[in-house]
Amino acid sequence: MTATTRRPAGTPDTPRATAPRADCTADSAGGLSFDIELPGAAERWDTALLLRLRASDPEESVRLPLVPSSGGEVLRATLPSTVPLAEGRWDAYLVFGEGEPQRLLPGCNDLRSLVDRVPRTDRTWLGVRIPYTTKYGNLSVRAWLRWPHAEAGDVWPADGGVTVHGRLYGARLTPTARLEARPRHAAGGEDAGAPVVTGPVTPADGPGFTARLAYDGLAREPGAGEEWELWLRPGEDAEPVRIARILDDIADKHKIMRYPAQPVADKGPDEEGALWARPYYTGANDLSVRLERSPSAAA
Repeated sequence: MTATTRRPAGTPDTPRATAPRADCTADSAGGLSFDIELPGAAERWDTALLLRLRASDPEESVRLPLVPSSGGEVLRATLPSTVPLAEGRWDAYLVFGEGEPQRLLPGCNDLRSLVDRVPRTDRTWLGVRIPYTTKYGNLSVRAWLRWPHAEAGDVWPADGGVTVHGRLYGARLTPTARLEARPRHAAGGEDAGAPVVTGPVTPADGPGFTARLAYDGLAREPGAGEEWELWLRPGEDAEPVRIARILDDIADKHKIMRYPAQPVADKGPDEEGALWARPYYTGANDLSVRLERSPSAAA
């Protein structure tokens, strides 16, 4: 990890039309390779791909050497699965020696190995990295670093609640396992003064589980706020595990995976002041539930 100069906060780093493009290939273990076509650059030894963690203080970055690959004019940088990246968004740059880093454009991505990925059970941490295109057209990498991990699968909002099918890695379910909904303001899910609404968990095949949360329990905590995080506690004495969906090739679930709102059981949908509940994914792809007065507010 190295420290480098940061641009002023809020300044969009939009690449020029002639900026180089990086083709990204992911492997099933969590590693990434970046291929960049740079005519003449193969003769240089100080060319590198720089990843900067966005909004980090002090700034955190990883410098990956670019070495000749097939064809001579294609340089490749490799981020091994064994190198941990802090959770967050990492912006990608091309840099020659000590020169000014230049933002990279996205090329072609081969992320097929990320779909339905199954983590290795002999690891002490799970690293997930998904390259994506930012709203400014730049190349960035979304990274997660977790263990244990509860991966959300099918999410079914119906009958006054939500049912979550998922898989738990790095921990074992016990007969006292439960689903926990916690207000988003409860730091780390462990704020001692925050209310906790629980639901049953049923083990399935292998690491699978099915969890159910009734929405009316959220409505009975009016002072807790409108945003609720979903956690899986494997056992009475175990630490809770955040439920998220990160084992695929979609960096931002909240933009494309949307669920319908359901009326909370204590009031009919046409009654004045009726509450509705809607599952959703946060910007970090964590599964949560939002309470709203109008079902169209988050549609």
